[in-house]
Amino acid sequence: MPNQLTQSSHEKAYISLMRDLKELDFRGPSVPCNLVLIGDHAFPLAVNRQGQVLMAASVYSHGRIVVLGHEGYLTTFPALVENALNWLRGDASENLSVGVHNNVKGVADNLSTSSFQARVVGAFSDNLKVGVYVTDAYSVGADAKNLVAFLKAGGGVLIAGQAWHWATVNPKENTVSHFPGNKVSGVAGIYFSKHYVKADILPVYPQIPSSWMTLAIGKDFEYDLESLLKDVSEFDLPEALYASEVLVHGTLAFPIGTTKDRRVFLAGAHYGQGRVIVVTHESLLSNETLTSFWDNAINWLDQGRNGVVGVVPNLSLYSKHKSEKTNFRTDLSVFVCTAYSDQHVDEIHDFVAEGGGLLIGGHAWHWAQSHSGQNPMTDFSGNKILNKMGLSLLETIVRGGLYKAPVPSQAMKDNYHFRHLLRSFAGHVIQGQELIMHGEDHLTKLGRECVRFLNMEAHDSYSYTQVLSILTDVLKAGMPQVSENNPVKNPKDHLLLSVGTEVYKVCPNPDAFLPYLFKHSPIMPFVYNHRIKINANTSGGEEWLSTGLYLFPGMRTDMIIPPKILNEGWMVQIGCQTDNLKAEELKRAPRVHERFPVTTEKMQVYNLWGGLIYLVAPPNTKVEGVEVIVQIAVPAPYYKSGVTTAADWSLLRKSQSPWAELEFDNIVLTVPSHVIRDLDRPDEVAGLWNGIMKGVAELAVIPHKFARKERIVADVQISHGWMHAGYPIMMHSSIAAELVRPDDARTKGLWGEIHELGHNQQRSCSEFRPNTTEATCNLWSVYVHEEVLGLNRAKAHPSMTLTSRRSGVEEYVKGGKKLSDWKVWVALETYLQLQEEFGWDAFKKVFAAYHKMSNFPEDNKGKINLYAKTFSKTVGMNLSGFFKSWGWPIETATEEKLSNLPDWFNHPMIQYD
Repeated sequence: MPNQLTQSSHEKAYISLMRDLKELDFRGPSVPCNLVLIGDHAFPLAVNRQGQVLMAASVYSHGRIVVLGHEGYLTTFPALVENALNWLRGDASENLSVGVHNNVKGVADNLSTSSFQARVVGAFSDNLKVGVYVTDAYSVGADAKNLVAFLKAGGGVLIAGQAWHWATVNPKENTVSHFPGNKVSGVAGIYFSKHYVKADILPVYPQIPSSWMTLAIGKDFEYDLESLLKDVSEFDLPEALYASEVLVHGTLAFPIGTTKDRRVFLAGAHYGQGRVIVVTHESLLSNETLTSFWDNAINWLDQGRNGVVGVVPNLSLYSKHKSEKTNFRTDLSVFVCTAYSDQHVDEIHDFVAEGGGLLIGGHAWHWAQSHSGQNPMTDFSGNKILNKMGLSLLETIVRGGLYKAPVPSQAMKDNYHFRHLLRSFAGHVIQGQELIMHGEDHLTKLGRECVRFLNMEAHDSYSYTQVLSILTDVLKAGMPQVSENNPVKNPKDHLLLSVGTEVYKVCPNPDAFLPYLFKHSPIMPFVYNHRIKINANTSGGEEWLSTGLYLFPGMRTDMIIPPKILNEGWMVQIGCQTDNLKAEELKRAPRVHERFPVTTEKMQVYNLWGGLIYLVAPPNTKVEGVEVIVQIAVPAPYYKSGVTTAADWSLLRKSQSPWAELEFDNIVLTVPSHVIRDLDRPDEVAGLWNGIMKGVAELAVIPHKFARKERIVADVQISHGWMHAGYPIMMHSSIAAELVRPDDARTKGLWGEIHELGHNQQRSCSEFRPNTTEATCNLWSVYVHEEVLGLNRAKAHPSMTLTSRRSGVEEYVKGGKKLSDWKVWVALETYLQLQEEFGWDAFKKVFAAYHKMSNFPEDNKGKINLYAKTFSKTVGMNLSGFFKSWGWPIETATEEKLSNLPDWFNHPMIQYD
């Protein structure tokens, strides 16, 4: 088994390496260099106040490595060196033999009194038979290949040096690739850099040192971009192209091609001794306009070896470089493939780490669309290769276009880099430093990218846990306490609210995190091992089943699930507010519900923001009498017609859950619980809504028992409008009380709620969108108010008075009866005139006729003529003239088909002809 470190073993390794050390005094003649860390396994041992790394450790395959930022530290810190040797030889190894390069023979002198058997040598050799090899970073050039093989096979390497002096002597050389020590340490994700470090006395922390300041980019990439962009001034992507966006998150990863709004479609990275380039659609590899770039890319990836370029058989590459069709081989110099296969993942990682070049093309958006419920960051094959390299393909789409290539000397200043902006944001929140970001778009994009990065859930990766730890610190310092009375208005707080949800889901100790997110934790009575019987028949589509239980913010509970519904598409949902908010001012977090697939008999569910617990039944499912057990939860005020008794309700309505639900024959109302505290007669509310829903069904000519109960949720803020249709219908909680006041409903009406119920009854086949979208739904408002609530239409809404209706028609006529103006109240008037002449029965017969039809026209003109024919035949009268008077495009063929019916000569619009 490879010697892979998990998060806990990173910490164990750190504790072992720093055992009995209290502080490290770096003052003295040695001027160390900063160490750059990448990948899953490299972690720091010593970090200064500027976030620079002076010492680090990592693993590669079966072996281990410790890197010190100056060779002088090999003798300055003998206790640390001895700890390092113990760790490097491996947990199970009894080999105490240590090879010490002649340049650092002082190490051997220090070990003379230890249990280690040090042997000073002039160079590394396979014949040494040592467990650990100690060397400086300057003497490994000729030995690099053998040392990497030694490390890979399970050996330990202790290497020390600084690269800043080398870089000054070799200013045109790429330090990451060409500094001798990096040819060994780089395979394990640790690089000596050209930047020297301010040295001081540093404490030894009980855990791996972490600071927002460590979120630096590893190099400026100017030389890389100069090589890649030679004779390239722009990227001409086909207009019809749908590529993906790529998240550039690695310390040594960098953007190459970006859109005007800084979304990356082409990027590169250093990984180990090798290099990688990703382009987010494979067709671009064979795009002739990009030939110059692909020539440069192969040169950059090949690193002067003039080796074999292998291209997978189903792919083409436009480049002057010779290539051969082949599947992956370790003897290639550059491997060119798509992102759609996860074969050879580990081999490709080793291939690149040991110097190979990888050119990979593909997009993730189509995969994400066709793999609902899966995580693109972890499950998409391309990301299984790329994530470790600091690059990840996203499900978001980048369209084709002409995009300017960056100017190499300005690229890292102008372009967007995740780590760079996250470092600035963290410094701003934690220490009040000025943001380098200007404009909301930067912060909005950073927030989205933080969420996607966290979705990698790579808890065995130090680079992941580093970012997670820093984001946790950011949230502890700045999480806004959002509420209706304390709305969030700035992009910074928007970002924190969005990221807080994701950090809570993946942080290792969420319970310790919660007090920083919520200053006031509620104290509520629990119920234990609560049993819920499930009856579902979802012919009406996916349906939420209420449990009458609530979880307060951050509360977790286990659920025991019956085998019958396992892996059948069922979900557990926490939270009734499924609107995702994008408003400038937020009165709650943008997303406050969570869903969990039902795949195991015991599952844990939770939601940072708390919420009512639902079981979500998939479409076309029939289940009766199965039982779910919720081990701990808070009872919510929950009334169900025919089940909850008056005595039950008198107790339940006092429950401290902030949400209450009233479930009637065909609708469920979800409201803030203060709305129902004084509700003595929920049965009267049931009578109101049972009547309303019966009226909705009557006009729609559907069964009085709905295939799926409608839902209305009253929230402090919704995604758009005062109310909006859907499942559930959403409305503002400020008016939630009107839902439970039957007397008010019969005197003042419920226009808005019934308007949205009407929206849910609209059918595309008889709608002429966008004209009728906000018009025909009001037919249900008028019908229910008059036929159920006993409220005349003129009193049900101000726009329903005769004066208002007449003025609307006159204005429409004066405007030339343009169909583009025929909408909302004017469009509704057409239907009201029909109703006032032919009655509601005519509409019911028309709706019934549509239920029996098929093969409907797709275009509005065809739909309009079908409607004219259907209504005319229903009432036995030719209505062509009436509809034409309204400006409808009635075809001659329609008039001919209706010519045998008597004309409606005295229709209300005749006066305007």
